[in-house]
Amino acid sequence: MAPTFGYAIFYVADVPATVAFYEAAFGLAPRFVHESKLYAEMETGATALAFAGEEMIDANGLTLRPNRAGETAAASEIGLVTEAPDALFDRAVAAGAEPVKPPQAKPWGQTVAYVRDLNGVLVEICSPMGG
Repeated sequence: MAPTFGYAIFYVADVPATVAFYEAAFGLAPRFVHESKLYAEMETGATALAFAGEEMIDANGLTLRPNRAGETAAASEIGLVTEAPDALFDRAVAAGAEPVKPPQAKPWGQTVAYVRDLNGVLVEICSPMGG
């Protein structure tokens, strides 16, 4: 049996603040928040968006470059699909997201925008393909 994609984890400085930001900016609800406040998952459908405290980098025996708002974004992004990308972009910016590129219609039929979250992580806000 082939594996399934269960979650993507982003290591962040402050898990509770990140959860609160994603609730305010994107309307995502927490699926699970560990009592340690070092791990949380957001409700995003079949695949969870997860955040782990940077303390978990060392605990997991990893060496990673942390995401930071004032630095160039890492070569990854979170993609959020919505029927109303313009409205979600505005909501995210009003909640403190850094605007990167406003919504633009793409030749393949999507509307795509980019913001950065409070940790400096790049977030794509887009309409469904062909929508």
